[in-house]
Amino acid sequence: MVKLYHVHLSDDERTRLEQVISRGKTTARVITRARILLKAAEGWHDQEIVDAVGSSVPTVARVRHHFVEGGVDAVLKDKPQPGRPRALSSKQAAHLIAIACSPAPDGHDHWPLRLLGQKAVELGYVESISPETVRQALKKIS
Repeated sequence: MVKLYHVHLSDDERTRLEQVISRGKTTARVITRARILLKAAEGWHDQEIVDAVGSSVPTVARVRHHFVEGGVDAVLKDKPQPGRPRALSSKQAAHLIAIACSPAPDGHDHWPLRLLGQKAVELGYVESISPETVRQALKKIS
């Protein structure tokens, strides 16, 4: 298999990677990437690296690629992950809590989650909300 991305490390880069590994003050994922780069720079084949660090061939190829394209920082620093947006803003959660603190509806001794959600929609605080989202919001304050 022909390698598209060859790893050549400067002395400073090699020292930095060795420090990342020896300090152990970062995630295992980052330490593994540092080990992959050091072994790739020593001329190890991808499968040998996989066997040595307990990774996979696609991971080794991806680390090589990120290094060639962006240097050591591109390999050692994870890009921020977008994640899922919050279901409720702080203001919406405050409104929901205010409803929960108000007197319970007729026939109830407390606000059921489903009725809390319906009231928040009725008052225009949210477009829609699930009982689970209501539960999680209330759990945060208890």
